[in-house]
Amino acid sequence: MVDGKKNISRKIFKDTLKLMSAKDANPEKVFEKAIETVKPNLEVRAKRIGGAVYQIPVEVKPHRQLALAFRWIIGASKAKKGSNMSKKLADELMAAANGEGSAMKKKEDTLKMAVANKAFAHYARY
Repeated sequence: MVDGKKNISRKIFKDTLKLMSAKDANPEKVFEKAIETVKPNLEVRAKRIGGAVYQIPVEVKPHRQLALAFRWIIGASKAKKGSNMSKKLADELMAAANGEGSAMKKKEDTLKMAVANKAFAHYARY
């Protein structure tokens, strides 16, 4: 939703579900699978300790997982060029449900960064 335009957001989402139903029998299941697939388990948080800034891997709380998944899918859809938002969102949701697409790449990059900085996990308690 941009600038409180709820009706426009609802129309875009309704059109997205219509487009997805043309390609797949059950768009609600595809939507849920896409969200579950994109949810991150780990992320990194910057923490300043003794003058140095460390990227510390932390687990993501369920509410934030959902927020990040929505944000990444919508952001990936907005970044695409060439068609209307409902088509771009439908394509990104279908791709995410299949484990591909820009939102999945964002999740994988976040996970790689957290795994790479696993050595600093002991700083999480400070």
